[in-house]
Amino acid sequence: MSDKKVVPGVGGDRCTPYEERTGNESIVYFTRDLSAEGLKKIYQRVSAKLVGKVGIKLHTGEQHGPNIIPRDWVETLVRSVLPEASIIETNTYYEGDRFTTEKHRETLKVNGWTFCPVDIMDAEGTATLPVKGGKWFKEMSVGKNLLNYDAMLALTHFKGHVMGGFGGSNKNIGIGCADGRIGKKMIHTATGSDNMWSIAEEELMERMTESTKSTIDHFGDKVSYINVLRNMSVSCDCEGCAAAPVVTPNIGIVASLDILAVDQASVDLVYALEEKDRRDLVERMETRHGFRQLSYMKELGMGNDRYVLLDVDAGDVRITPKDAVKGVKPFVAEN
Repeated sequence: MSDKKVVPGVGGDRCTPYEERTGNESIVYFTRDLSAEGLKKIYQRVSAKLVGKVGIKLHTGEQHGPNIIPRDWVETLVRSVLPEASIIETNTYYEGDRFTTEKHRETLKVNGWTFCPVDIMDAEGTATLPVKGGKWFKEMSVGKNLLNYDAMLALTHFKGHVMGGFGGSNKNIGIGCADGRIGKKMIHTATGSDNMWSIAEEELMERMTESTKSTIDHFGDKVSYINVLRNMSVSCDCEGCAAAPVVTPNIGIVASLDILAVDQASVDLVYALEEKDRRDLVERMETRHGFRQLSYMKELGMGNDRYVLLDVDAGDVRITPKDAVKGVKPFVAEN
């Protein structure tokens, strides 16, 4: 028998139950209104410090990707409340529709991201940000143009991920702000390895999280987080039209000023579903050890895994994740 001490939450294949969590509670807002108006409504709850030049960190998807946040929702948000903002992205590490800036620009046109500026932040080079308190990195390579922004809205499609288990705000920032050639390689590839995806499970979650920390430390308190729990395939939007069919019911939208709280609440909402409805997505999160994202964010002091969930649809009354998912309907693909 092993005498290795198992610390609750550190093993990334186990989601720590709420009653085992310690520390303060953060505020997380929730709406069932999966629409442009619902997005705008919940944005208003977390928008106060998004001042100056704002970058909207959005996964814009591979060409014709079926599950990305609807373009018209984002257009409504930008035109109504963020008219000076830019969508911010970086090129990919893998060869695909966004591998080069030229291909990336064409993909943006195909997917309709043409209503506001889209800044491919590593198109003209990279910059380094310090990683405070990390065990893998002392600095992270990001798209140079990230430094041109005063504030950031992480607008995230919450879903599964083939290596990360799930993609929430942490993945959107940690992978999505790292530049395509240096930063993403630092996260995914062991030094000297011929396998570009040689880092996985707990180590991958930790490296990704340290990358995220470098970016949110840079912005300080001028970051807000919105996760959209819709079209939650077990596949990331990086897989485009090859993504696995969605079977998990749509739930709603959550928002917070705390990155750990917003990702933890998203995970808890999935776990609050009936077993038959959550099975595939939970299996993806557990088998990839994705919960190490959450426990490592807590260890690095990036937020709280305890939270007050406020129902925006009912006057900000406090609810539980179980309350939030009552009455969810089986997933039906939109035309």
